[in-house]
Amino acid sequence: MAGRVSWVDVAKGFCICMVVMMHSTLGVEKAADATGWMHYVVEFARPFRMPDFFMIAGLFLAHRIDSPWRLYLDRKVLHFAYFYVLWLTIQFAFKAPGMIADEGWSGLGAEYLRAFIEPWGTLWFIYHLALFLVVTRLLRHVPWPAVWIAGAALEILHVNTGSVLIDEFASKFIYFYTGYVFADAVFRYAAALGRHPLAGTGLFLAWALVHGAIVFAGWPDLPFVSLGLGLAGALAVVTVSVLLSRTAAIRPLNYLGQNSIVVYLAFFLPMAVSRAILLKSGIITDIGTICVLVTLCGIVVPVILYRLVRWSGWGTFLFVRPDWARIEGPYLRQKASLSPAE
Repeated sequence: MAGRVSWVDVAKGFCICMVVMMHSTLGVEKAADATGWMHYVVEFARPFRMPDFFMIAGLFLAHRIDSPWRLYLDRKVLHFAYFYVLWLTIQFAFKAPGMIADEGWSGLGAEYLRAFIEPWGTLWFIYHLALFLVVTRLLRHVPWPAVWIAGAALEILHVNTGSVLIDEFASKFIYFYTGYVFADAVFRYAAALGRHPLAGTGLFLAWALVHGAIVFAGWPDLPFVSLGLGLAGALAVVTVSVLLSRTAAIRPLNYLGQNSIVVYLAFFLPMAVSRAILLKSGIITDIGTICVLVTLCGIVVPVILYRLVRWSGWGTFLFVRPDWARIEGPYLRQKASLSPAE
């Protein structure tokens, strides 16, 4: 895809794989009431999995943040709002029968409406991404050190109100804002890694040893430590992405990065179905292996679905925002070919 930065796509590919891996592993372990070896992989990635996703999302914002409000809201807010509402409705339709069986019809409508205030299920990332885009735009004239320190303080405080909206904003905004403010520094760092791959490899290995020691010592959630692990881990993903971005073996991750939102939106159903089949069949008993297979289903099936949509022309609204969901006027988009929703 012309104009894309290869290592950024690879980093996004890593991120989406780690997200699906986390949901798959924790879901299998909860259903089986047992812990497998994949649990330790998930724990290793937990401090930087979402920080990296948000930091990468902020890297290109500086080029768009001064766009006219109408265009900015259309491309940044309405864009994610459309996919949030659509896939919230799809997820809700699949989960509603179980909710009705457990609690009856009385609270079903209220639960759906509540999801417009409190992000629902796996979709909280795109909800907060739209929120971060608006907040950052509103704060763009505030001196960046003040905003960065405030965001860091929110993360360090480990806000725990029970509200996904509040708690995830407090813990993740700093990473998105870091990507926005320090984008030039991140790209310079990536360019330097490209010139000095051996040094980059050494840095990555040193980080992995220190990070693993802190995580498995039980310290990753300590104040200040969690922020440091999130920022360092995000840079570590940048490092390994740059080092691997020119190798043929990394092409699957590159593709997943280009289509990460496709996987993010659609992985919940193949994940749930494959988990149920594998656990009930009893063919495979190793919990870690089941987690890996469920993760692969959660990644591969959405890609197949997307490819079928592209091939058939049916269901394009699942991944491409239609004209009626765009703001009309002088900033009406140019007619675009089918491409993933990001």
